[in-house]
Amino acid sequence: MKKVLMISILMATASLFAAAQSTTQPTTSTPKIRHVTATRVPANDGAANYTAYCAACHGTSAKGDGPAAAALKLPPTDLTRLAANTHGQFPALHVKAVILNADGTAHGSKDMPVWGPVFRSLSAGEQGDVELRVANLTKYIESLQAK
Repeated sequence: MKKVLMISILMATASLFAAAQSTTQPTTSTPKIRHVTATRVPANDGAANYTAYCAACHGTSAKGDGPAAAALKLPPTDLTRLAANTHGQFPALHVKAVILNADGTAHGSKDMPVWGPVFRSLSAGEQGDVELRVANLTKYIESLQAK
């Protein structure tokens, strides 16, 4: 489980790592992602969860332009277009399933963390805490939808 947690949480410091890289080295080097332990943020704060776990790849704008995106094999999904891509309806159940890895596959490519086990680990097995975290993260992503 610890290995899953370490592998899955590349997002928490990827943005800091990318910022440090950009100030200390020319951008001609190949971007690399450091795998770090997940930081705990309040489960009831969707924006904080997004910043901690999603923004490094999806970007603060949620358009897939985060500082770690260049190091990925496939570009991160533009999360602002989820509703537009599903005929104007935000796919909340699908988003929750993807976050939890409920469909049995990591969302996106293998570069994407599988957040369900990470959130369960952060919540010490408290399923209610995991559900609260995912619900608030999903609601925050819904608030980012392009109009």
